[in-house]
Amino acid sequence: MPGLFIDGAWRAASDGGARDVVNPFDGSVVERVDEASAADARDAVAAARRAFDAGPWPSTTRAERAELLLRVADLLVADRERIARLETADTGKTLAESRIDVDDVVAVFRYYAALARSDPGRLVDAGDPAVISRVVHEPVGVCALIAPWNYPLLQMSWKVAPALAAGNAVVLKPSEVTPLTTVALVEVLGKAGTPPGVVNLVLGAGATVGAALVSAPEVDLVSFTGGLATGRAIMRAAADDVKKVALELGGKNPNVVFADADLEAALDGAVSGAFLHAGQVCSAGTRLLLEAPVHDEFVAELARRADLVRLGNGLDPATESGPLVSAEHREKVAAYAALGVAEGARLVCGGGPPSDPGLAAGFFFRPTVFADCRREMRIVQEETFGPIVTVERFTTEDEAVFLGNDTSYGLAGAVWTSDRARAHRVASRLRHGTVWVNDFGPYLPQAEWGGFKRSGVGRELGPSGLAEYQEAKHVYENTAPAARYWFGSGRPGSARV
Repeated sequence: MPGLFIDGAWRAASDGGARDVVNPFDGSVVERVDEASAADARDAVAAARRAFDAGPWPSTTRAERAELLLRVADLLVADRERIARLETADTGKTLAESRIDVDDVVAVFRYYAALARSDPGRLVDAGDPAVISRVVHEPVGVCALIAPWNYPLLQMSWKVAPALAAGNAVVLKPSEVTPLTTVALVEVLGKAGTPPGVVNLVLGAGATVGAALVSAPEVDLVSFTGGLATGRAIMRAAADDVKKVALELGGKNPNVVFADADLEAALDGAVSGAFLHAGQVCSAGTRLLLEAPVHDEFVAELARRADLVRLGNGLDPATESGPLVSAEHREKVAAYAALGVAEGARLVCGGGPPSDPGLAAGFFFRPTVFADCRREMRIVQEETFGPIVTVERFTTEDEAVFLGNDTSYGLAGAVWTSDRARAHRVASRLRHGTVWVNDFGPYLPQAEWGGFKRSGVGRELGPSGLAEYQEAKHVYENTAPAARYWFGSGRPGSARV
């Protein structure tokens, strides 16, 4: 399968590079794809630069861009099942999750189509009837869009849709572990009619391809979703050219449950919040905070339900959770589980791979619950990015808020209580970009997504998600120009003394 789409054409890597894409369920090879060199990445940037500087796309009307995004959405709907199956083969997640992802991508493209149409800029009252003062929004230029492996299709769409709606040219780089649905998305974008060079695709490792994109002086903006260490490296590299950056760097998300909550709903939210997609979710509810009166009962039931989660092939309708994405990632998650035990947390359930021989070939890890956790533990503070939830006990509202904010991240959190006044107080005090009340996990294309503190810079989705890919320009027009003669020497008849 070709892995490079540059200047409107599919091509192989210039140095013959290739990589096997592995199914996390059984380790089988799904596809072999071309893998770009740094030179290929530079070619893609050059194509995007030409398309932006000399091509028709940046000067298209808002309505024309909107129509293209709507065509993309319609093509995705028509190809929904094939793309969902590719996503499951790529990531290991259940087919039900993958279908939802495709539906969400469709919603994102349709939302930005509508937003593109309704973005005429604004008029500013200059206090002078002869002056027309306008603030208009123009595209940033060439954008490097780097997406993660856990939601490869969805999170790439969060970048591509607003970038194109704004009139930019883009270079896409998905994770080298899960590239297949991004390839499919680029095929769809081509069918929808994007001009050559407006959308380019390079596959490959971040150290080679990603670094070439970030360091290219022709790139105006880098949007990256992934780990904190890589995000810091991108910020440092982008500083040389003062590139714009948009970074979503993960979270350690508190899920706060008060004793007066609907405990059945809270338990269900805790299970899905921690173990959906095997916990490989940046907003996963991996830090559970329980009010003391319900702590013991809640932990026992959470562990019972965690043990009942059906692991298996994502294509099997009976499967509730798939494997981790790779053997390497499973080793990292297992190391965190071992660390939790070493730090003195009480392992209530899970902690290792399942014993089922039918799952032995895949990268599975059992849903894991640690109780008796303390705030200073690394397993409490660091993002494990797997099916591990830590449980802490609190006794007061202030303590709950303190623990909920006791993290270097600030992406998402939740509060469960039947007291709406308390829910609003706690939600307003939690320093996280999204706070759910009596729920966990939903997002809306219309609402901004992003985090405080080390969870990143900028926002995706919502109007702010479009603004990330725009430059604001003030156009001041004087319709009745007249000389003001600030310097008297310019007046008619004036003479030097």
